[in-house]
Amino acid sequence: MRDLKQTLKTTKRVQLNRRKQKKKPLAWRKLLHRTLRVGVTIFSAVLLLVGGFFVTQLLLASDLFRVDNVVVQGSSHLKKQQVVALSDIEMGVNTFNLDLGLIGRKIEENPWVDDARVQRIFPRQVMIHIKERQPVAIVNLGFLYYLDDQGVIFKVLDATDNLDYPVVTGFDYAKAQSHKAEYAQQLRGVVGLLSNLSQRDLFSLDQISEVHFEADGGLSLYTLKGGVKIKLGSADYDRKLDRLERIYAELQPKLPLLDYIDLQVEEKVIVRIERSKQMAKS
Repeated sequence: MRDLKQTLKTTKRVQLNRRKQKKKPLAWRKLLHRTLRVGVTIFSAVLLLVGGFFVTQLLLASDLFRVDNVVVQGSSHLKKQQVVALSDIEMGVNTFNLDLGLIGRKIEENPWVDDARVQRIFPRQVMIHIKERQPVAIVNLGFLYYLDDQGVIFKVLDATDNLDYPVVTGFDYAKAQSHKAEYAQQLRGVVGLLSNLSQRDLFSLDQISEVHFEADGGLSLYTLKGGVKIKLGSADYDRKLDRLERIYAELQPKLPLLDYIDLQVEEKVIVRIERSKQMAKS
């Protein structure tokens, strides 16, 4: 009997404890607010996408953004009409339909153009800014080519091109066209030498007719008067030309009689006089 009473007491305590535990109410209000926020966000995003789509279609169809003017800047050898023709931009096209990168690449296909940048000027204008190559010499590779100020051979000369540049000889056509790093460096050396000469007064760019690339990798110059060969070698052009300028006033009247001038020996100017007046070039 005691055991039964004890069991009944234990059962009552358990039942009382169960009655004391209260169930937590569900957070319906928070859940409703969260669902509402998510719904509003999704609806707003969809509305923006749909609105953006319709606005884009209106812009594409609008006459307000149809190109009626193309401005070209930076051209000197090429005329504006040539640049516009290279761009393939048609008047009346919607500015948003233009692929600016593709237009720039089309213009750069012309050998005179080093770089082309295209931009929209709203609402109806397109700006094309080009950087043209600047020729500094003519390279004889069987055909005559322009050499620009970066050491790049970029254009075969035609009847309309200016020939008033020094001629560069001694380079091989196949190697030059293969864009070998060694040849590229040597062509940049020619450009550096020409730049040096352009800044001088006594022996300047105006007094040479040819730059020759020698088989050993060195460079030689030929004077415009008398066609005298000036051996420079492959380095220290600035110091060598300084030595030449110190005595050039004395040498200049004798150029038709000189065979060559050698500047390759340190701190010396070697002059060879062997040509007769009949053999000398006028």
